[in-house]
Amino acid sequence: MKAVVIETNVIAVVNQHADHIDQDCMLACIDALQIARQKRKIVIDSGSLFFEEYFRYASRSGQPRLGDFFVKWLWDNQANDRRCERVNITPSDNDPDNFEEFPDDPELQGFHRDDRKFVAVAVASRGKPNILNAVDTDWWYFRKQLKRHNILIKFLCPQLMRG
Repeated sequence: MKAVVIETNVIAVVNQHADHIDQDCMLACIDALQIARQKRKIVIDSGSLFFEEYFRYASRSGQPRLGDFFVKWLWDNQANDRRCERVNITPSDNDPDNFEEFPDDPELQGFHRDDRKFVAVAVASRGKPNILNAVDTDWWYFRKQLKRHNILIKFLCPQLMRG
């Protein structure tokens, strides 16, 4: 089963917390979450950093939107090894928003600190997951540098990327 890491902005788009999207982007994000739930192994961090961020954009009740439903399903299935891979990531001693698993590359120095946990989880995963991104252009700007470290990003809304 192919593995994926889901960047928070995918859930935010589906739950209508992004105002700069088009219908194609919304549909791509909905499809990505449905495929992830049905056919992918979802990679998350064992320390619940992902969930802390996901729950800023999704209801713990699983309602009323599809993003809420997805995050509740993921919460309920996080210990199911067939559906989820929980990986340990190691915060840097000097910077809790940086991780030892994040590539030590001067060209990634400007990569957004809040997104480094997703990269660290992808690096630590056994499944070599793609990272699903909807609207965060930081991923687009650093795609080549990340790819050099075998970190692959699936752009769900490439029409919204610049560069």
